[in-house]
Amino acid sequence: MNAEAVRRFVATAWLAPRNALIAFIIGWRRVISPLYGQVCRYYPSCSAYGLGAVQQFGVVRGGVLTLWRILRCNPWSRGGIDNVPERIGQHFALTPLGFVIPQKKEV
Repeated sequence: MNAEAVRRFVATAWLAPRNALIAFIIGWRRVISPLYGQVCRYYPSCSAYGLGAVQQFGVVRGGVLTLWRILRCNPWSRGGIDNVPERIGQHFALTPLGFVIPQKKEV
């Protein structure tokens, strides 16, 4: 195995927990969310916010941002537009399904 293959394997393994949580959120959005309908007081919906937060920031920080958003989404909240904060300097790419993969090095 060359160094590039090892680096790519480590990067993929590092992103595995993030992709597991992304798979859970995608499943939630496809199976559970349609049962509730449009009940979120914010735009984008809490599940879309959570998906974006985990994609950009990972399991820990993205999870905290998502939890804080869910706690704010209640009947006493005014709601409104609440986008995921922008992250500068991403080192990954997204697949068409929304999973995170290591970004290929520019040659």
